[in-house]
Amino acid sequence: MSRGKIKQREKFTVEVERLDGEGRGVAHHEGKVVFIEGALPGELVTYERIRNKQNFEVGTAVAVERPCALRVEPKCPNFGIGPGNCGGCAMQHLEPRAQVAFKQQVLLDALWHIGKVRPEGLLPPIHGPYWHYRHRARLTVRNVAKKGGVLVGFHERSSSYVADMTECHILPQKISDLLVPMRELVAGLSICERMPQIEVAVGGDGHTALVFRILEPLSEADRERLLAFGRAHDCAIWLQPKGPDSVFPMVAGDEQKLGLDLKEFGVRIVFKPTDFTQVNHQLNETMVSRAVRLLGVQSDESVADFFCGLGNFTLPLATRARQVIGIEGSEGLVERARLGAKDNNLTEKTEFVARNLFTWQMQDWDALWEKMGGIDRVLIDPPREGAQALAQTLAKTDRRPKRIVYVSCNPATLARDCAILLHEGGWRVRRAGVMNMFPHTGHVESMAVLEPGPRPQKSEPAVPGGEEQSLEAPIPQTLVQTED
Repeated sequence: MSRGKIKQREKFTVEVERLDGEGRGVAHHEGKVVFIEGALPGELVTYERIRNKQNFEVGTAVAVERPCALRVEPKCPNFGIGPGNCGGCAMQHLEPRAQVAFKQQVLLDALWHIGKVRPEGLLPPIHGPYWHYRHRARLTVRNVAKKGGVLVGFHERSSSYVADMTECHILPQKISDLLVPMRELVAGLSICERMPQIEVAVGGDGHTALVFRILEPLSEADRERLLAFGRAHDCAIWLQPKGPDSVFPMVAGDEQKLGLDLKEFGVRIVFKPTDFTQVNHQLNETMVSRAVRLLGVQSDESVADFFCGLGNFTLPLATRARQVIGIEGSEGLVERARLGAKDNNLTEKTEFVARNLFTWQMQDWDALWEKMGGIDRVLIDPPREGAQALAQTLAKTDRRPKRIVYVSCNPATLARDCAILLHEGGWRVRRAGVMNMFPHTGHVESMAVLEPGPRPQKSEPAVPGGEEQSLEAPIPQTLVQTED
């Protein structure tokens, strides 16, 4: 083969059976499973094979011979399959309500195949806005001469390159409109080559902060240019010279302007642009309201909120309970949560403690129980790693709360932890369901409600799902069909 000649990849035509957890079509070819980007269930597609392993193949759809009825035209010009296309979304070609059905099935598949758990009932999916919902994002900055200069945007699909974006339909309209002006701004700075990212954060009232990661000090002209940009576009300009904790606003007073409003509870949470907050404000409000309602907390009860962060659940719960303790691994977040309680006049009803929850043990639970005079309800909202140590403790203890609400961003670890609680502790998974926090992506956010049941006998393992009838309608057939 002569130098520079591109090898032609093989193409095959198959019928797509279902979707996998990343939103790829799943088919079979010559006895192997094939994962196909851009393919939907029921479609006849021709795919180009890009990886060929012993037990599976990975491909990209190059032609849809027979489209699925749920296929739609992507709204964003940056969306597509293959090199050069933005990797921020994975499913803009699938009708949004069908995306939710897919995510619900991903959750149910994970619960059963990983944990042998069947929830006794389904929670109706929580929907929110499909477009312009992403109020937090980390945009990569690169000066790419071959593409005309500075690029600002998400990475290309399955690549470290930056997509050539001039608009984005999942970012707020104001941020989408700033993509090109931000390119021009960075191109005019003396440290253009030493500014690798811009973090975006938009508060509940629309206040916007832009955090510029700088690897070298700014010149005076750079500072004036950034401040002028902030004034012209009504944005607070922050700088990040080192890690996330090093961020600071260029204008004094801007540190108090970003906030999340949980109107049902009269709570406002002030945050820094690099703090973890849910990206979808509207859905976050609905999620918090549902979690508090499902927890069923009474005014004379005590609640423990594990992985509490800034108090997204802790502070609303404190407006309903006698006392709430929030436990979080980060000392910095704990201190910020205390300030949030003070700002919302909830100091007397809340306490925040820094503790590594991945090493949680029985003595920690017993000490917490004694400290609070009993714990009536528990909320768990862990990162993707889940809450295995905590689940093992709650499965073994005789000091059991009345109910647990578990909010998860990873169906696999939720399934693992629910399995521990069910099979080792007799906890019943009463209901579970998804929240469409990240439309057009494969990300699945979910919630499960658990209540204590009879402990399983050592000789007779617990039967998944319990013995009661469903609390909701029967599990519906959805877009995604599963294989046992």
